[in-house]
Amino acid sequence: MRIVLIAGPWYPIPPTGYGGIELVVDALARGFSRAGHEVLLACAADSTCPVPQLPGMRPSEPDFVGFTSSELSHVVNAYAGMDGMVDLVHDHTLAGPLYRGRPEGLPVVTTLHSDLNPSFTAVYGAAARDTTLIAISRSQVSSALADRVAAIIPHGMELSAVPVGQGQGGYACFLGRMCPDKGVVEAIEVARLAGIPLRIAAKMREPAEVQYFHDVVEPMLRPDVEFLGEVGGADKYKLLGEAVALLNPIQWMEPFGLVMIEAMATGTPVVATPIGSAPEVIDDGVTGYLASAPEELARLLLRAPDLDRATVRAQAEDRFSTERMVEDHLALYTRLIGVTSAR
Repeated sequence: MRIVLIAGPWYPIPPTGYGGIELVVDALARGFSRAGHEVLLACAADSTCPVPQLPGMRPSEPDFVGFTSSELSHVVNAYAGMDGMVDLVHDHTLAGPLYRGRPEGLPVVTTLHSDLNPSFTAVYGAAARDTTLIAISRSQVSSALADRVAAIIPHGMELSAVPVGQGQGGYACFLGRMCPDKGVVEAIEVARLAGIPLRIAAKMREPAEVQYFHDVVEPMLRPDVEFLGEVGGADKYKLLGEAVALLNPIQWMEPFGLVMIEAMATGTPVVATPIGSAPEVIDDGVTGYLASAPEELARLLLRAPDLDRATVRAQAEDRFSTERMVEDHLALYTRLIGVTSAR
């Protein structure tokens, strides 16, 4: 198969720091290539993923995150760079489904990386007429677009390069964006109730994120709560691997929290609120704990070191590997190409 993957223009593939979608696209590109398929990547020009890139791409544009015009221009350039000999396009952008200049009859797949609020539901609902939709969790489609989604394929990740940590650092950690939805304030509260130091690693690039940090989070910092900035790569996995637990008290219907499986890959259990995809990712009492009240989360955080780290890692390997994710996608691609060819 000749597969084109369209990533967003914001961050390189793979990302050097924050970038869950970019990590997934990187894993898919490498996995498809290992499986013997030809992969072309439409991505930021400064990407280092070892598969061919389409021509005409610009360097990453982190300062323009969320600008529809920038993303749509990127999608237009991607289609212009294809030579026509393409079996399928898998688009990971939000603007992609809005573009109507795609070649007729070309199978196009779009992954729903966002929560399905009314605006996004309207966009994806319209796009579903000529685009195949993939969801990343059951909770994401429980109340919207259920009849338009062709498959639910949870994220996977490259596990072979992730070392299993020992959890001997004596701290809990929080990874995510610096915003209310991710629950950083709640993580501080829970860690303090448990009497466990907290290390915070968070993306803080956009003005709203910087403002939230200075107004809300920074006044809460003490010797027991340390802000590390944004971390990625080996530093991220070292931080996760030495933590007694990842605190993920999410405050929104997150469709899939990749950070949870990153923690599990290092053997570190996850203590989270039972919101969004968390109950689908965490095996309560085995790979982590789920609770709503801060006091209960604190109690469970103290129990997290007793969970077996080898079992946590094994579940990540069984359920969230790149190989499983690649197989699920290729099965859908094969079906779609067959249907399109039969028309």
